[in-house]
Amino acid sequence: MNEGEYAALLADDAAHVWYPFTQMRDYLAGEPLFIERAQGVRLYDVKGRGYYDGVSSLWLNVHGHGHPHIDRAVKEQLDRMAHSTMLGLGHPGAVRLAKKLVDLTPAGLNKVFYSDNGSTAVEIALKMAFQYWRHRGETGRTSFLTLGGAYHGDTIGSVSVGGIDLFHRLFRPLLFPTVTAPPPYCYRCRLGLTHPACGLACAEAFGELLLRHRTELAAAVVEPLIQGAGGMITAPPGYLARIRELCTEYGVLLITDEVATGFGRTGRMFACEHEGVSPDLMTLSKGISAGYLPLAATLATDEIYAAFLGLPAENKTFFHGHSYTGNPLAVAAALASLEVFEQEDTLAGMQPKMAYLSERLARFTALPQVGDIRRRGFMTGIELVADKETGTAFPASARYGARVCRTARQKGMIIRPLDDVVVFMPPLATSLADLAVMLDILEESVREAAG
Repeated sequence: MNEGEYAALLADDAAHVWYPFTQMRDYLAGEPLFIERAQGVRLYDVKGRGYYDGVSSLWLNVHGHGHPHIDRAVKEQLDRMAHSTMLGLGHPGAVRLAKKLVDLTPAGLNKVFYSDNGSTAVEIALKMAFQYWRHRGETGRTSFLTLGGAYHGDTIGSVSVGGIDLFHRLFRPLLFPTVTAPPPYCYRCRLGLTHPACGLACAEAFGELLLRHRTELAAAVVEPLIQGAGGMITAPPGYLARIRELCTEYGVLLITDEVATGFGRTGRMFACEHEGVSPDLMTLSKGISAGYLPLAATLATDEIYAAFLGLPAENKTFFHGHSYTGNPLAVAAALASLEVFEQEDTLAGMQPKMAYLSERLARFTALPQVGDIRRRGFMTGIELVADKETGTAFPASARYGARVCRTARQKGMIIRPLDDVVVFMPPLATSLADLAVMLDILEESVREAAG
């Protein structure tokens, strides 16, 4: 791209594009970064500069950019058909993918409802849970139990079950009420306790709320093992299994939101597997299509599905759907991605890389700005603090996390902060050699941002 073309691109960008989760005043004051192509674990801008993809293009990419097997599958599907509605019509790929998802996910999740993104997958799960109880005659079950610090998407329903004040408080007048339990945030425990001496007190507090509100709750909604956008808050061992036990005991449906944690991010295909948990509803997106095309799925048990069966006059139909539901191109990418998991034994290949990641991150604890490091599989959050001894946070005006990420970009890696928690989540296919370079950049950036 020559200088004239680049200048025109800058002008049109400033005049017309509004970016997500971006303060546009700050964006327009800096130099934009336009990504033009990608290959493997690297992104390339319009000037030819390369950057490591340190957050898997927002937690989406799995096998690297431009994987030949997935590229080929999408091209072959395009030769057959780009799209056909799923409102009463099926297509072979959607059936095959549904069968694969049922085989891979925890036992009991036998029905698959497709959509386009994580927010809608959660929205669907909420509506399914609500309507399920209506069909059973329990019309008082209109609320949901959620966790503080939760993030489940940006649509109104998914925001209602979210718990990040910065993102959600403005929309409070639009939201339906929920019941909020303390998050399993051991570094900053809201109950003032210390793990493991606490005896999973946060899970027991969750149970107390279930007991108190059980006749009005349609479901409990949790991100299994890791609350992603809340700051990579990692639940202590046994927490998720205890939540499942409590929901069963008090007769409340459990929705696990695996949008961020699914498809290998935690070292297993799904986070629920770590503690043998089978939810009543599970939401999937992000890595489902390996970062190629928009796709999501909500999985449900046979019991929930059966509640929607009836004669047309009974109006038990689940009246929900999207224009691009189950798009054949996206489904082809998802099927090819699952084939790559098998062909390349991706999960087994992650094990030495996770061990190396753990070893390298241990060095970060010596940095005076690092208060806590939280990791499951390739999902890593580094919480930066002003005072290591007390855990005192930086003032918001310092924007320390953003400074670290700007420094990393200058060194050739794209990462994003969640306030002062720096997220590192490379594609699962990242080699040990590339992982070493990326961690060098990250460590140097934390050090240099302090200056």
